[in-house]
Amino acid sequence: MIVTDLIIYPVKALGGIRLTHSTLGVTGLPWDRHWMLVDSAGRFVTQRQLPALAAIRPSLDEHQLVLQHPQQPSLTIPLQRELSELTPVSLWQSELEAFDEGAEAADWLTRLLGEYRGAPLRLVRFNRAQSRPIKAKYLEPGETSHTEFADGFPFLIASRQSLAALNAALEANGEAPVGMERFRANIVVDELDGAFSELNEYRLEGAGYTLAIRKPCQRCPVITVDQASGTRPNPKEPLRTLLSLNPLTKPGAFFGGNAVLLTGEGEGIRVGDVLAAKAGR
Repeated sequence: MIVTDLIIYPVKALGGIRLTHSTLGVTGLPWDRHWMLVDSAGRFVTQRQLPALAAIRPSLDEHQLVLQHPQQPSLTIPLQRELSELTPVSLWQSELEAFDEGAEAADWLTRLLGEYRGAPLRLVRFNRAQSRPIKAKYLEPGETSHTEFADGFPFLIASRQSLAALNAALEANGEAPVGMERFRANIVVDELDGAFSELNEYRLEGAGYTLAIRKPCQRCPVITVDQASGTRPNPKEPLRTLLSLNPLTKPGAFFGGNAVLLTGEGEGIRVGDVLAAKAGR
């Protein structure tokens, strides 16, 4: 099994950045989901509510995060800046405090997207003085794992073998195929033990590191969003077809496996790495 793609999403729900190599951490790849958008009540906002977020493109260098959109000048956020004002935010069952990136970021988002539920969206940064641990039921005794603003796990792993099976089913139904970008994975591999194998528990061993898939990723209407245009060309697909392909005993549409890092914090991972897979924990 070979790593074919590495992607980070610095701002939750915005576009991704493809990498050739990265560093593994207990919270995921560096800067992944380090920022997110919230409404006036501090609740997280994603492509579930605003598909147009997909068309905002981030870039990163050693000094700054830059957000770009063809309709207006870019927004620059320094990676290292003095922020002291914490604001309450909520993400699923997590109640956290995050740093607000200020009025300039909120104005930039409002000019592009308009107000959301009568108020400007805010851009917030994860406060690394706190932690957001993975639920204990997905960990073995002695294991620890945390994430920042990802939905629930530090890594999402998907295989091209599964995408090929999904696209074959879509085309058989007269529907257009979709790209892997719809599924917003961090680590893409060419294959595992057959299509949709990554929905099961696996240990994936690379040179100096071990990742463990612990939970299948249940998909929502975000996968119906075209990640280039920020529109929903077909609001039912590929969600409907994925639902029909579900190999699990529990109902739902699943694609990709949520994973944690078992060993190798600080080790590098590269496109082209060869991984050995072992079923189970």
